[in-house]
Amino acid sequence: MAQQQEDKLKKIIAHAKEYGFIFPSSEIYDGLSAVYDYGQNGVELKNNVKEYWWKSMVYLNENIVGIDSAIFMHPRVWKASGHVDAFNDPLIDNKDSKRRYRADQLIEDYMARIEEKILKEVAKGRRKFGDDFDEEKFLNTNPNVLRHKKKLEEVHSRYVRAMNDNDLKELYNIIIDYGIADPETGSKNWTEVRQFNLMFETQFGSVAEGANKVYLRPETAQGIFVNFLNVMKTGRMRVPFGIAQIGKAFRNEIVARQFVFRMREFEQMEMQFFVRPGTEMEWFDYWKQFRLLWHKNMGFGEELYRIHEHEKLAHYANAAVDIEFRFPMGFKELEGIHSRTDFDLSQHEKYSGKKLQYFDPELDKSYVPYVVETSIGLDRTVLAILSASYREEDVSDKGQTETRVVLSIPPALAPVKAAIFPLVRRDNLPDVARKIHKMLHTRFNVAYEEKDSIGKRYRRQDAIGTPYSITVDYQTLEDNTVTVRDRDTMEQQRVPIDRLPQMIEERVSMAKFLEQLDV
Repeated sequence: MAQQQEDKLKKIIAHAKEYGFIFPSSEIYDGLSAVYDYGQNGVELKNNVKEYWWKSMVYLNENIVGIDSAIFMHPRVWKASGHVDAFNDPLIDNKDSKRRYRADQLIEDYMARIEEKILKEVAKGRRKFGDDFDEEKFLNTNPNVLRHKKKLEEVHSRYVRAMNDNDLKELYNIIIDYGIADPETGSKNWTEVRQFNLMFETQFGSVAEGANKVYLRPETAQGIFVNFLNVMKTGRMRVPFGIAQIGKAFRNEIVARQFVFRMREFEQMEMQFFVRPGTEMEWFDYWKQFRLLWHKNMGFGEELYRIHEHEKLAHYANAAVDIEFRFPMGFKELEGIHSRTDFDLSQHEKYSGKKLQYFDPELDKSYVPYVVETSIGLDRTVLAILSASYREEDVSDKGQTETRVVLSIPPALAPVKAAIFPLVRRDNLPDVARKIHKMLHTRFNVAYEEKDSIGKRYRRQDAIGTPYSITVDYQTLEDNTVTVRDRDTMEQQRVPIDRLPQMIEERVSMAKFLEQLDV
């Protein structure tokens, strides 16, 4: 199971590079760890995801507006938010391999392996008993399962207590007591666990001697909070209302791994929703359901998502859940929904000396609003889409079986919407194909290709997720129709040239994609 997952991730990484989605940054200089560039297809996919999120949050909600705050902020912002004092990861070093890991992730991965053992026992039981298999009874009676469950409960209980108490010694003891090894080398020779602050520091000023220390923002949320008054007054906003933002954030991750899942420079899509105190749980439940619907609307299957309730709450929260996605490396956090209480605005009131309150005409009083946050990683969403849409299929072509790789990306999000091919590079076919390309390229991102056989061109477009391939052939010269091939079914149909814009729009329309959320 673990090997299959690792193999799939390797295939996705290789595919993303080969087909212009994601490249290692500065690759000609041997790259920079955990930093990536988006290629010509990756940036289109990324921009389409941004549009999907932005329109679903801002356009579909009349009480949500967007901003774009600066990356550099006054250093006291991060003192007020708690990042200067408390934005730390528990790190542990292996003395033999000289590798550094997050202690909490080592323990979580260990628990995930125990869960995998339980699933393997269930799979064996299902094979053995067939239709008579009673999974619930098996989970409660099988000796091997019971042994694994007991160990999992023990580790989980100790882990939760250690995290809640910020007990670094206990995290170390868990790793030692259960023989958790370096995942790369198998060594169990560990140092003590210690804290490491994740913020990047830099200097702000015209000369080094007079410069002030500032930080690259580790999250985008604080840019929203410090603009609360500006947006509320200029937008004449009334509670409840939200402020949305898409932007870069930076974290000096010591253990950055798993491709674009965890990077040092990444992009977030966040919305802070300001509510009347006492109504936050109602809105927390609303946004939890809406955001889960947003993910499921992409059509990859409900089984790929699950809700994870936080057992340890952040210092600012009174409720928190994660929407987790089944990546090739297992279920991991994709989006967080948090009820942040009035912590952020109250802290900025305290540190700035400015009143950050809302006068509620219904209550005839002022108060610091509570906040419900939705925060999703854009890069993780791109990885989720690549993971869920990547598939290899055996197809028959002229009596021979070959494997095609296809990305079944939702058409509204696909980098290229249609590709136009002349069947051959003669007899006026390229001229007609160019005219079709010109007719479509003001409406959609379309590609033109005439190199290689038509079969190879189809395969290239399948591999980047293009919904339609349009072929100009000799019949086109007779009746102004073209062959349109569907990416997913590979079925072909003759379509009049003048109907192409309508046909493509019907399938790739972002508006129709959003209408499924507008309930």
